[in-house]
Amino acid sequence: MKREKVLRELKEGVRELEKIKGFAELIPEVRTNFAYARENPKKTTDVAAVDGRITVVEGKPKASGKVKFGASDHLARLLVEVGKYEKAWRCALNFKFDKKVLRLIKAHCQKKGIPLGKIERKREPKGCQKEERRSMVWKVKELYRSSGNRIPKIFFETAALGKEPLFVLLGRNPKEVLAEIKEILGG
Repeated sequence: MKREKVLRELKEGVRELEKIKGFAELIPEVRTNFAYARENPKKTTDVAAVDGRITVVEGKPKASGKVKFGASDHLARLLVEVGKYEKAWRCALNFKFDKKVLRLIKAHCQKKGIPLGKIERKREPKGCQKEERRSMVWKVKELYRSSGNRIPKIFFETAALGKEPLFVLLGRNPKEVLAEIKEILGG
């Protein structure tokens, strides 16, 4: 897929996300990002995202910067690693984890018959915790292993020292991710 098409689709997706009623309540302390990778991403610069992430302004989601390649580190590394296991998942949106959101997500997954994945950060080997680049490789391997040798569409990672617990929603493209988040929010 051409870079221009990835950028165009993600820009449209971000504009749509900014209009979703109730999404501001899902934005975590570390803020949200929305990322979309080219086919077969090999490096973080193959992934477009919102520069500066998505925050809350006047109670609504608002992109704090432009959509561009190389804007994300965390979700970009996630999509590069996920692509090694499941090439279809090229888009990711992270959002807040708390007990209320967990109940909402569990109900959604049960209703749709889709698995909910979990990355238990306390299982992470000490060496990985100290080196950020190794941590993502471990997390995706752990997710794959603990989810029956597949990468689920929705998963969360538990808290760790200095790390906020988060949900991640994966999809083939921004439209698919947005449709799912709207459904989760009841719209």
